[in-house]
Amino acid sequence: MSVPLMGMLLLLSVAMAGAGIVIAVLLLKNPPLPPAAFCAVLVLIVASSTAAVYCYGWFSVTLGGPFPELCEDRNASGAELASLKQEYWPLRNACVYSDGSTVEYVSPSVNVVVRVLAGLAVVLTGAAVFLRRRVRRSPESTAAQRPTVGTASAE
Repeated sequence: MSVPLMGMLLLLSVAMAGAGIVIAVLLLKNPPLPPAAFCAVLVLIVASSTAAVYCYGWFSVTLGGPFPELCEDRNASGAELASLKQEYWPLRNACVYSDGSTVEYVSPSVNVVVRVLAGLAVVLTGAAVFLRRRVRRSPESTAAQRPTVGTASAE
């Protein structure tokens, strides 16, 4: 992906996360709170946070920061630098040495955070769908929609 596209995605995801937080606060201040709507707002917040964290990691891999300068010509055991490795999933920058050892410069915690947030977004989406369907099937909502019998006007 190109740098401007990922930059736009990063800005959009940060803005969406902020908007989701504002919506969640407004929903909490004005009860009664429909649980499905609140779950949907949480999905918006978590999914956009996931995108923002991934974009941050992508930029750290792509732009490299101090990465190439951090690779030593020889590691502690004396093996020579064989190659530099960049991967976008999982996000990583690595110095690969001739003895097979690697030194990574993107924290694995970025990958863990992305995966945990993505999993949480999937779980919250399922919860929102479940709650929405449960509200539709509840007896109170169907009783309110039934026409009353015997209310015909006598003419």
